[in-house]
Amino acid sequence: MTFRTLTAVALAMGMTLAAAPAVHAADATAIAAPSGVYDLDPTHTSVTWKVSHFGLSNYTARFARTEGSLTFDAAKPENSKVVVTIDPASVRTDYPYKDKKDFDAELAGDKFFNAAAFPKISFTSTKIERTSATTGRITGTLEFMGKSQPLVLEAVLNGALAQHPMRKVGALGFSATTQLKRSDFGVAAFLPAAVVGDTVTVMIEAEFLQQN
Repeated sequence: MTFRTLTAVALAMGMTLAAAPAVHAADATAIAAPSGVYDLDPTHTSVTWKVSHFGLSNYTARFARTEGSLTFDAAKPENSKVVVTIDPASVRTDYPYKDKKDFDAELAGDKFFNAAAFPKISFTSTKIERTSATTGRITGTLEFMGKSQPLVLEAVLNGALAQHPMRKVGALGFSATTQLKRSDFGVAAFLPAAVVGDTVTVMIEAEFLQQN
C-alpha cells in the first residue's frame, strides 16, 4: 500500500469518526456481549502478584496456568457469576540464576504455597455490585492452602464484543485488583520480620469467550 493510499484511508476514517454522533454516558451502560456461559481465555489472561521486599521494592511474580468460567447476564450484570482456579505450581518468577536455584519450585514448595498438598487456588463470586457503567465490585470466597477467606475484587470492564472478530463468539475483557494478607492463609515465611511483606497485591487481566 502506497503512502498516498494510506493517507486517503486515514482521511476517510477521520471523516467517518467526525460524522458519527457522540456517545452519551447513558449509552455506555449497554454491554454488547450476549448473555451466556463464557470460558476464560488462558492465552489472554494473566494473574500477577507483588509483595514488599525489605520495604525497598515490590517483588513481582505470576501464575502461568489459570482456568475459569463466567455465567454472564447482559441485562443485569450484577446477577453474573465467576469461578476461577489457579495452579499454584505454575508460579513463575524472573529469578536470574536458574542453574543455581529453582526459585519457582521453592515458592511452590511447602515453605510457601505447598502446591503438592494444596494443588488448587480457587475464587468463587458470591456478589457483584455495579459501581458505574464500566466498573464493579466482585465479592467472593478465596480458597487457598486449605483455608477460605472472603475477598473483594475491584473490576473494570475493558470491553465487550457481540462477536469476537477471530473466534466468532461473544467476548468480554476485564482488569481487576485486590489485596490480601498471606498470613491469613498460613503463608507466614519471614513473618513478622520485615523481610517479605504480609500484604500481597494481585493484578488480573482476563478475557472470556462465549462457549459455542
